[in-house]
Amino acid sequence: MKRKTIDIITLGCSKNLVDSEQLIRQLKESGYDVTHDSETPKGDIAVINTCGFIGDAKEESINMILEFAQAKEEGSLEKLFVMGCLSERYLKELAVEIPQVDKFYGKFNWKELLKDLGKSYDQRLQLERTLTTPQHYAYLKISEGCDRKCSYCAIPIITGRHISKPIEEIIDEVKYLVSQGVKEFQVIAQELTYYGVDLYKKQMLPELIERISDVPGVEWIRLHYAYPAHFPTDLFRVMRERDNVCNYMDIALQHISDNMLEQMQRHVSKEDTYRLIEQFRKEVPGIHLRTTLMVGHPGETEEDFEELKDFVRKTRFDRMGAFTYSEEEGTYAAKHYEDSIPQEIKQARLDELMDIQQGISAELSAAKIAKQFKVIIDRIEGDYYIGRTEFDSPEVDPEVLIKHTDSPLVIGNFYQIEVTDADEFDIYGKVIKSYE
Repeated sequence: MKRKTIDIITLGCSKNLVDSEQLIRQLKESGYDVTHDSETPKGDIAVINTCGFIGDAKEESINMILEFAQAKEEGSLEKLFVMGCLSERYLKELAVEIPQVDKFYGKFNWKELLKDLGKSYDQRLQLERTLTTPQHYAYLKISEGCDRKCSYCAIPIITGRHISKPIEEIIDEVKYLVSQGVKEFQVIAQELTYYGVDLYKKQMLPELIERISDVPGVEWIRLHYAYPAHFPTDLFRVMRERDNVCNYMDIALQHISDNMLEQMQRHVSKEDTYRLIEQFRKEVPGIHLRTTLMVGHPGETEEDFEELKDFVRKTRFDRMGAFTYSEEEGTYAAKHYEDSIPQEIKQARLDELMDIQQGISAELSAAKIAKQFKVIIDRIEGDYYIGRTEFDSPEVDPEVLIKHTDSPLVIGNFYQIEVTDADEFDIYGKVIKSYE
């Protein structure tokens, strides 16, 4: 009998990707062939793992569902299932609006999908995943949910309260992934710094990172999505002392003006923010900071925006992303503020902010010319090997381009490179030596 093929499509963040990877492992164990994010899906069954964070993400998810629903109507698809954040939030509405979908699941009950296929969840494989990333790196999810109540954010509505994974379970997962060839871990959560408060009654991120760094075979650990208020400052010591903890921090600051921070319900001030950045750079020399900022939140004045631009110029973030406010039903902002800033003003502010950052990024990249860095090689693309330094997270940060030479490089291996050229997006280098 022909093995059935299941296409899995993952939308949204890397936290969703981890869920998809766990599902793929279970499906393969149950005898299915599985593809992930295939450019031309040809399976008998499709599973779409959706995002519901902001307007654009919701629209992308709905368009993807409709595309597959049409394929089912045309007879090229037997079954269509939907899971993830969008269906967690709008499950009943979606079931009415898109009846072609055989079943909608939320973010946390995807194990029922196996049951509905006539299979069962294999508890023995709970730590195992089929990686969709290159074999040498993986995302490591340490918690679900969020207890912060930022005015604009629907995540707590979708995912519920913060729930930390026990340290021992995380360490077992790290050991398993190392046994599969993983060298680099992107530690992710909706909010890293709250880790452990629910389980251990105190912030445990520094201790967790130390424990992960002790596991033999862990070469790089990179931290994503920290929150600035009540930052666990012992993490500075861990980053300084542990060579395999990258000097990199992804900390979403959103804004700098006290007016906006208060309206956003961020529980941090302008003064606190500047002090934390100064502390980072003093305590962890050479750290690269990535942040995310928001423009167009209700109540943002021209003065607030000027303050934000000034902040970006002064702080000179190594990496920065920004987005425009979109009203999300059920949030504090949707209930209490009027979304009165026109979209064209929001977009103009976003463009202006990113223009400033583009210039800063170009200058910071140019300053790396003639310096040497340790780089991991991710892939080959055209005439170049593509790699990253410890300051670069996959998908979102600049890459290192190394011309093909007579000495082939190995994907997943580390090399010392010297930077020969740079632009605002990427740097170019030549290999000095291999670490393997």
